[in-house]
Amino acid sequence: MANSVIEEDVTIEGNITSSQGSVEVRGKVAGDLSAQAVTVHAGGAVDGALSAQSVTVEGKYKGKIQCDDLRLAASSQVQADVSAKTMATESGAQLQGNIKISGKG
Repeated sequence: MANSVIEEDVTIEGNITSSQGSVEVRGKVAGDLSAQAVTVHAGGAVDGALSAQSVTVEGKYKGKIQCDDLRLAASSQVQADVSAKTMATESGAQLQGNIKISGKG
């Protein structure tokens, strides 16, 4: 599985697709992001739709999340409509939006 990293000094405007890999966002993305796994690190920001099997948010995110497994770290600031099978939220995480957790299956 390939791993792509968007570093702190990088801003991408446009959609990103990684069919077989993971994407780590340390910088900023304005656009939709689709991958096997997505991590928005502390200091990173995404404004757009996220679609992945696994999503971890430690930084800022605004948009729509569709995934199997969602993890929100204590440092996360999320404004999103969420559709996931499972979700774990650390104490201190900020989440605003509609949430639909369907459970495993």
